[in-house]
Formats: sequence, C-alpha cells, structure tokens
Amino acid sequence: MHSVQFTAQTTSNGVVERDFTVGGIPGVLWSPASADADRAPLVLLGHGGGTHKKWPAMTGRAHLLVSGCGFHVACIDAPGHGDRPRTAYDEQEIAALYRAREAGEPEGPIVVRYNAHLAERAVPEWQEALDALQALPEIGTEGPVGYFGLNMGTAIGVPLTAADPRITAAVFGLHWPDALAEKAQRITIPIEYMLQWDDEHIPRESGLALFDAFASTEKTLHANAGRHKELPRFEADGAVRFFARHLGRAVRTAA
Repeated sequence: MHSVQFTAQTTSNGVVERDFTVGGIPGVLWSPASADADRAPLVLLGHGGGTHKKWPAMTGRAHLLVSGCGFHVACIDAPGHGDRPRTAYDEQEIAALYRAREAGEPEGPIVVRYNAHLAERAVPEWQEALDALQALPEIGTEGPVGYFGLNMGTAIGVPLTAADPRITAAVFGLHWPDALAEKAQRITIPIEYMLQWDDEHIPRESGLALFDAFASTEKTLHANAGRHKELPRFEADGAVRFFARHLGRAVRTAA
C-alpha cells in the first residue's frame, strides 16, 4: 500500500491545508488547526468536471466542514484534471463536448459516457487514497467516512460508495441516471441529493429518476429553482448539518 506523502502545508482561519500524493495521485487534506483534530471523521470531496481539487467550491466546502464540525476533508484530482495529464481519450472526449456545446447540441450523452470512463479509473484511486489517509494517526480506521460530490463528483462517488462500505453517508446531485442507476440501487446508507428544478442540461425527470434509484431508506431530496450552475450556496451549509448528523459531530455555532 502506498502511504501519504505530504508536500506542502499552509494554515488559514483555523484550517490546516496539506498537499499530498498517494501513489503519484495528487490530493489535498484540510484539517482543524486545533488539538481536537485527533481522530475526527473524514469527508471525501469529489470535484466537478473541468475543475480540480483546489477549485474554489472545493476549498469553500472543505472550510465549512472543518470549521463547522472539525472534520478532516480530502480531495484528489480526478484523471485528466488538475495536476494530472490528459490521455488521448481525455482530449478526444473534451473536444467532442466543446463541439456539441458550440453547435447547441445536447451535452448529456458525451458527459455521461466520459464520466463513466473517468469513474472506472478514479474509483480504485480513491480507495487507495482512503487506505492511505486512514493510516494517518489523526484519522485512523475506526471513524466514519462521508462522501460529498456533485456533477462529475456524483459520477465517481456513486460507484465508489456502492463499492466501499467504509463510506457511511453521502451527498450527491446534478447528474443523469444512465450509468449510475444500477449502482445507486446497491446503496443503502443515508443520502442527500441536490437537484436544480430548471436544469438546462439534466431533465428534471432524469434527476428524479436517479434520486429514486437509491435503495436508502433515509434519503432526502433538495430541489431548488434555477439552472444547472445556480445551486444555492446555502446547500453547502445543509450538507455540513447532514454530515454532522450521520458522522457523529456537533455543528459549531459562532460565539
């Protein structure tokens, strides 16, 4: 098993940010700067397509989870994203997506196909990263693990969660059911699912179909008015409360 190799560290607003690699895969781990970081639960973040591990949305969600509940939070670059090189197949699919966008054609079939390919590569990478992160003394193997990923983060997170019983609560959203429904039927842990009611890319019935596919007896749908990229920021606060409930931490309130 590969171990976590830390390469850089900064601290801001009570949050320690540590860059790392595991078997050549680059990632980042956010942790509380205070002593209560010991043996806190871990939340895995899956970033969206075309972004990376330190995309503002990832950093923002990580700081909310660390500051709000004292979690450790980790994100790794997906294949072909961030600090990772693209393969010829990556370039081919990205070019096809841009052509469809410029022509005003549906992007969904390309995104679904490409994301399914990325998930096949990313799931074992995430499992190796989780093995290494749980070997750290401040995390350990006994604590619960959550997963939070939207868009491509859902495309990777659903098969990862279906395959790895260490994940005990998850937040997903904003994806088509085509390649995910069968795997969602294997998931029984608590789920929170986010959907944009006026999404111009993902038909409403498609989002509802994926939500319906989860076998979880405890699952909550958060549907908001707006287009694909108009998910309200307060949904990230809701995700913090969700993980606090299911990973056994109290939400901190400002004095």
